[in-house]
Order: sequence, then structure tokens, then C-alpha cells
Amino acid sequence: MTVQDSGKVALVTGASRGIGYGVAEALVARGDRVCITGRGEEALKEAVERLGSDRVIGVAGKAHDEAHQAQAVERTMEAFGRVDFLVNNAGTNPVFGPMADLDLGVARKVFETNVISALGFAQRTWKAWQAQNGGAIVNIASVAGISASPFIGAYGMSKAAMVNLTLQLAHEFAPVVRVNAIAPAVVKTRFAEALYEGREAEVIAAYPMARLGVPEDIGGAAAFLTSEQAGWITGQTLVIDGGIFLNAGVS
Repeated sequence: MTVQDSGKVALVTGASRGIGYGVAEALVARGDRVCITGRGEEALKEAVERLGSDRVIGVAGKAHDEAHQAQAVERTMEAFGRVDFLVNNAGTNPVFGPMADLDLGVARKVFETNVISALGFAQRTWKAWQAQNGGAIVNIASVAGISASPFIGAYGMSKAAMVNLTLQLAHEFAPVVRVNAIAPAVVKTRFAEALYEGREAEVIAAYPMARLGVPEDIGGAAAFLTSEQAGWITGQTLVIDGGIFLNAGVS
């Protein structure tokens, strides 16, 4: 089936696999042209081929590297002439353990990758296109950022900061650019394997929807939040959790 070109362009970070790839796939399916980023050149090349090299380009690099941020935005503008949508998905979670033992250097690395890079990309897309032409930004946060998250506290702190970054940008960029966040629970990706590997049935039992999330769940939400149907939505964090927060109620 031939997809009609939407005339819109998106930049999706951390999109060679997992949630980012699911987002890119949803945007391509509706007719957007997309630039995806990722650390691994080969994985990124394979993702571009799967998504369609006639509509997608890839720029390899580390999200926290300012030179990479600049290159990604510049390449998007050179290839497509615009960058309507930014989806900040790139993230890291290199440490598990109690906050009392958290290495502060690791904490800085988590914030640099998960939060500061998102701000950097937002600044660059704003200046390159969105300030004069409009658009939307979606930040991929996490339920770990809106509740206590034992053993992944640094990650949770960074995602809480991402939620607040969403509010700050939504306020400053209005009414030209809408900025929202998505806060997923556990999604079946390589990134999240440590949270369910070897005990998936046990983890699923906590979810009223009786399954873990998949990248397509988040891709669909990102496509909605960057669509005209979401034209009056900004500064919001959409929780996509398979109903797991329902279990926090009084029984």
C-alpha cells in the first residue's frame, strides 16, 4: 500500500531499535519523513533499510554529544528542508541499586544522556525550524519518573526531570510548538530486559491489561501527540502503563 506523503518531517533520537524504532515506524506509516539517531552505525543502517531508505535517514552518534546534536538537525534540514517534530527517546540506565550507594559520576552520566541531551535537541530544532514554522515535541519519560522506582533511582530522577522539562518547554514554546511527554511502564525492549527477563509471567501478573507494553504502543501515542488531532494538548504527560497504576488504589 502506497503511503501519501504528509509533508512533515520528524527527528527521533535513539531509534535504531526499541521504543524509538516503534515511534519512527508509526511516523513513517502515516507519511512523515524521518531522521533517526543511534549510537551504532550498523544497527542504524539496518533500521533505515527496514523503515525505508527513500523516506528515512540515519545519523550515528551519542545523544549527549553536542556536535552530534548539531549534525543530526543539520542533516535533517539538508535532506528534508524542515523538522516539524522532535521525539526525544535516547536514554540510558547503566546502574541498578539503592540510592545510598549511587555513584555520583554515574548519576551525572544518566542526567547528561537522558535530560540534557533532550534539551539540546529541543533548542536546536526550535532554532532551525520550529520557532518560525511550528511543530511538536514529544519527550519519552517513564512511570519511574512519577513514582518511587526502587533500584533504578537515578533513571527515575532523570525521567522526573524530563517531565518537568516538558512543562518548561511547553510554557516557553507556546503557542508555536506543543510539547508533551509519554511515560511508559515496562515495554518489551532490549533496554528494559533486566526488568522482566526470566520472570515475565510474574511481572505481567501485576498488569491489569495482562501484558507488557510493546514499542508500537508508544509509537501510536507519539503519532497522536504530533498530529493535528492533538492540537490543543500541550504540557501533558501521557501515562501508558497497561493499568499498573490502578493497583495503587485502596482495595
